[in-house]
Amino acid sequence: MTRLGTRFPTADLPFIGLGTSPTPVRRLDRLGLDAEVWLKDESVFGDGGWGGNKVRKLEWIIPEAHRRGKDTLFTVGGIGTHWGLAAALYGTEHGLQVVLGLVDQPIDDHVRDQLRRLDASGAVIHRHRSVRRLKLAAPWILARHSSHGRLPYYLPAGGSSPVGSLGYVETALEIAEQVESGAMPEPATIVTAVGSGGTAAGLALGLRLAGLRTRVLGVVVNDSFRLDAVTVSRLANRTAELLRTRGADVSIELGPDDLVASDRWMGETYGASTPAGVEALQLAGRTEGLELEPVYTAKALGAIRELGSELAGPVLFLQTHGPRAMA
Repeated sequence: MTRLGTRFPTADLPFIGLGTSPTPVRRLDRLGLDAEVWLKDESVFGDGGWGGNKVRKLEWIIPEAHRRGKDTLFTVGGIGTHWGLAAALYGTEHGLQVVLGLVDQPIDDHVRDQLRRLDASGAVIHRHRSVRRLKLAAPWILARHSSHGRLPYYLPAGGSSPVGSLGYVETALEIAEQVESGAMPEPATIVTAVGSGGTAAGLALGLRLAGLRTRVLGVVVNDSFRLDAVTVSRLANRTAELLRTRGADVSIELGPDDLVASDRWMGETYGASTPAGVEALQLAGRTEGLELEPVYTAKALGAIRELGSELAGPVLFLQTHGPRAMA
């Protein structure tokens, strides 16, 4: 039984295990930072295919698709999407056809590698030049991939629905257990990249359920839609409402003052690297053996390096990038 299942044993919360938890925590002491910074290494989460924070969301999304009688997932992202790749690999493994609507983004070696993996993943891919064109095509894509009169189960970018956000409610409860066991101190701040909001929303809600005082700093990396504290807290409250409708006793309501979401480290646009991010990526690999990527995690670590002692500490950096060796 999951931590959520243990906390709410009578709630209707279908779940499948796709990774091994808890993911490890350790102090980062070779980066020369002006703050006490710890790492929670989500890169190792996932039992195959692709790892990282997206797999946490799929532990709840895949059984929900089966619960709804769906046999096809339709979701969207950029052409370098980690979420789309994880959905394709794990969804296919659990009997779902996966359809991806992908939008062009700046191309570098990382994106080229992702495109190669996506092409080999078994997903059906519809590629478009802009978000607007994908939105116009979406009704046709949904109709094209309907099965036995049933539309595909649509998921927003990043799997950041109330169901998907349960993955990081669960992770926040895991963090609370690691604090209680003495594996790390209670963080004052958790820093995570925000590409669609589900990770930050789930964390913010789960931290309050766990009784921790920790605040979330979301480093926004996506300019395709609004991702401020109002939007993220709204998703957290929709997740709380989902828990209530499934039988969980949850009375918490979050507001925009309960977290911070800032796009000051994003750069020119989604997918564009930044000098500070590239520097953080290289430093983390050289000194701590961390494999970051330029779009999400490097920018989050770059924010920690820039803010330094301005951040309330201890700080917990969430390493959400989950590479795997793939043929």
